[in-house]
Amino acid sequence: MTGPQREPVFLHLGPPPEEPGQFVVEGAPQSYPPDVKARLEVDAKEIIGRYPNRRSAILPLLHLVQSEDSYLTPAGLEFCGEQLGLTGAEVAAVASFYSMFRRGPTGEYLVGVCTNTLCAIMGGDAIFETLVNHLGVRNDQTTPDGKITLQHVECNAACDYAPVVMVNWEFFDNQTPESARRLVDALRAGNPPRPTRGAPLCPFRQTERILAGFPDQRPDDGQGGVGEATLAGLRVAKENDMQAPPPPAGEGR
Repeated sequence: MTGPQREPVFLHLGPPPEEPGQFVVEGAPQSYPPDVKARLEVDAKEIIGRYPNRRSAILPLLHLVQSEDSYLTPAGLEFCGEQLGLTGAEVAAVASFYSMFRRGPTGEYLVGVCTNTLCAIMGGDAIFETLVNHLGVRNDQTTPDGKITLQHVECNAACDYAPVVMVNWEFFDNQTPESARRLVDALRAGNPPRPTRGAPLCPFRQTERILAGFPDQRPDDGQGGVGEATLAGLRVAKENDMQAPPPPAGEGR
C-alpha cells in the first residue's frame, strides 16, 4: 500500500532568471579610444605593480574599468585581459563570479535592499516593494534620470541592524519603507544623506575607483566603529559569565 501522492517540487538553481548570461549590452563599447586606453594603462600599471604575480591584480582592474563605464563592458574585459595576459574567457569567468561587478549601466547611486531571511522578516521585502513602486523600476533597473539603480542584494553581514539598505556599498541601517523612500528622494534631489556608518557617499564610479585601490579622499569624521546592536550578545555573555566550554581532552593541541 503506497502513501498519498505528492506534487513534485522544482528548485531553480544557479543565477536569478533575470540575470544576463553574458557581458553584452546594446551600445556597450567594444574597445577603448586611444586616449582612454592610455589613461587607463597608467592606472593599470600602478595597480599591477602592487602584486608579485600580475594576474593577482584582476579584481582591482575590474573595478578600474567599472569606474570608467559604470559596468563591465566588452572594452573593459578586453583591456583587463591585455594588461594581465589573460583570455577573454578567463577574465569573464572571474568577473561573473562576483555580484559586485555589474552587467548593465549603473546609475549614480546603486541602491541595494537586503532581502535575505532576517532583513526580509524585519521588513526588507516591504522596503524593496515600496521602492519598486516609488521609483517605477524593477530589480536591476535604473531610473530614467540615471540617478538610481535599484537591486535586491544578498546578505551584507549587517543582520544586527536589519533591515539594511546599502547605497554604493555604504550602510543605511534599521530602515523602514518610509525612511527608504526619503533616502532615494534625497539622492535624486542631489542631497545624499550621511550613511549610518562609514564615509560620506560618493558617486558609484568614484566608489569603484576607490575599490580599485586608489586614495579615498572622503573625510573620516568618526562614523565607523562597532554599535550597541553588534555588542549586545557579548554584553549579555559577560553579565552572565557565559563562556565557551573547554575542548575535550586531547583536542586543540
